Amino acid sequence: MAIAILIPVFLSKYFLQDIHFGFSIALGVLFCAPADVPGSTKHVFFGILIATFLSFSLTLLFGSIATIFWLLLPILGISVFAVSYIAVFGFRASLISFVGLLSIILSFTRDYSKESLLQHASLIALGGLWYLMLTFLKTRLFPKIQTDQFFIKTIEKTADYLRVRGDLLLCTTDRNELFQKLFKLQFEINEHHETLRDIILTSQSKNTLSNKVRRQQLLFTQLVDVLELAVANPVDYEKFDVVFEKHKEKIEDFKKLMYEISHQLDHISRVIRKEEELKPNTEIPSIIKNIERNIDLYRILVTMPKARFGTLMLLNLKNYQEKQVQNVISLERILNNYATNDKILSVKEATRFLTPQDYDFKKLTENFTFSSPIFKHSLRLAIITIIGFIIGKLFSMQNPYWILLTIAVIMRPSFGLTKTRSIHRVIGTLIGATIAAVVILFTQNPVVYGIIATISLPLAFSLVQLNYRNAAVFITLNVVFVYALFEPNILSVIQFRIIDTLIGAALAFSATYFLWPSWQFQNIHEYFINAIKSNQLFLKEIASFYHAKGEVSTTYKVIRKKAFLDIAEMNSAFQRLSQDPKSKQLELSTIYEITVFNNTFLSSLTSLGTYFRNNKTSTVPIEFDVFVERICSNIKTAISILEDTEISHKLAETSIEDAENSYEKTFNELSDKRDFEIAQGEEHSAKTGSQLKEILLVSEQLKWLFKLSENLIESVKKYKK
Repeated sequence: MAIAILIPVFLSKYFLQDIHFGFSIALGVLFCAPADVPGSTKHVFFGILIATFLSFSLTLLFGSIATIFWLLLPILGISVFAVSYIAVFGFRASLISFVGLLSIILSFTRDYSKESLLQHASLIALGGLWYLMLTFLKTRLFPKIQTDQFFIKTIEKTADYLRVRGDLLLCTTDRNELFQKLFKLQFEINEHHETLRDIILTSQSKNTLSNKVRRQQLLFTQLVDVLELAVANPVDYEKFDVVFEKHKEKIEDFKKLMYEISHQLDHISRVIRKEEELKPNTEIPSIIKNIERNIDLYRILVTMPKARFGTLMLLNLKNYQEKQVQNVISLERILNNYATNDKILSVKEATRFLTPQDYDFKKLTENFTFSSPIFKHSLRLAIITIIGFIIGKLFSMQNPYWILLTIAVIMRPSFGLTKTRSIHRVIGTLIGATIAAVVILFTQNPVVYGIIATISLPLAFSLVQLNYRNAAVFITLNVVFVYALFEPNILSVIQFRIIDTLIGAALAFSATYFLWPSWQFQNIHEYFINAIKSNQLFLKEIASFYHAKGEVSTTYKVIRKKAFLDIAEMNSAFQRLSQDPKSKQLELSTIYEITVFNNTFLSSLTSLGTYFRNNKTSTVPIEFDVFVERICSNIKTAISILEDTEISHKLAETSIEDAENSYEKTFNELSDKRDFEIAQGEEHSAKTGSQLKEILLVSEQLKWLFKLSENLIESVKKYKK
């Protein structure tokens, strides 16, 4: 982006002797670049093309009416609303919407009585096409860069996720903070998964299955399995604390193992960056041996049969972590080479995993209501933009469009993000202005100004997503020193830059708080409903697989993916709620309960599904179906409470108590059989052992799921009251 901006500016300055041509082309680059976010080549291409057309059209429109004040104000309001409103079509559309706002605001920077409006708008379009060409060239010359970067980010986030899971095992304080950290990480990982799906599977559907695409799909599939296994480790931490209260040292190695797995994932990310050579982790085998010794020691110290329950809990946890180690080894194997018998999705199967972007125009009418956060945001943005424009004109600001620019950059549909960006923008601007003032007081050398402006540009772009405050520092430095090349009284520019930023931030913050504020508690129930319905669908699919056995169907995987995404969206909504003012965090504790219940529910489901897929299971007992039916019944009740609807459903004649007793009876019979076998010297009766393990895991998970479903009903009742 920096290259695309700087080249036309320098060529225009030194070959055409008029820098304004270069600035117009650079504006075109600035306008279309936000649409260049990771995704399929098709989406990137059309995103940049639409952004280019939009910036050309809006520049032409507002340049034509810039001096007709009575006409300008209503068209400004209508255009800002319309451009903001297209964000209903999703993330890329929201970035194109931002492009439209930028082109409206920056159309006020030029004096069209001194230059041709059509020429300026055409050069902006040329800048967009120039950037599109560079993007295409980058894709052809460096096809792996984008995908590799997302693999690196995903692996690093997954490593962080596993570390937190390890911390939860031996947490001696309130675990809520760790759970919230997990929610945030899971949302981010799922976002990265969606982007990687879009890139890899779209690439596969358009090309032959090349070595590169095959390796990428294998790597991605393995990362999904890592997350699923992490989620499928649903330790009942309270029960864990009670059972191992006097044996904490027996579970310390489980935490160490999780940390070593995370460390190896970080190493793999550095290998993809080509910073390190791939090496196996030598600590993991010795930690697994220690875990095995600790399990044996626990069994000896507590003695059987009292130790059976705790031993099985430890064995299940060990089993999951060993599978996680195998996943990491598989990642290493894929980086070195891949096995020819690894299953690759067909093109038809692959397209089912892509989340299609809904561009149906019905979304425009459906969201044209005050219950839609995007509608309210678009309306308040339109109003506050008009107010900011009038303030700039009334008080004869040096660059009044800076006020509008600050508003457009800071304002977001949610209060929490707007507040954070307002604070970071102001702090970053003040720091940048201070640095600029110090430099100007020490030197008036235009070469120094040009170097600082040039260096600060790519730094600003690089930091926008990572650290907005630091990005604002470099944006300010770039703007100030670009002006310093043409404006003799540069200190007044710095002064007005600060004033305009403060005014814009204050207006943006006030509008978000007072004009139809979109508090998260008002619509978080929609995220609850989606998450609960996805969990219910996933439970039914797992039950079907338990009965059918055999190969895992694509339908199963697609339903599992949707459950993960909907839970991640709910977690993100809760994060936004926690950023709202305390007075607007209504029923926060109850909402947190519902969020935790849904996450725990998904963990337990994933555990069941993973066990059924990776183990040879016995005939499904009728008690299993009784539990599933009763759990689904509770879920339907919870949904009906949230949706304010009535629902009636016939329940199985067998009660939950009977099903529990039947499972317990079977477990006791198998335990007695196992004790008899041990007494007879049959130390390794694999069949009885596997049956015991299956009965314990399935029955415990079903009881846990049923308890969660009942707790969910109570929590949603509290929430609705």
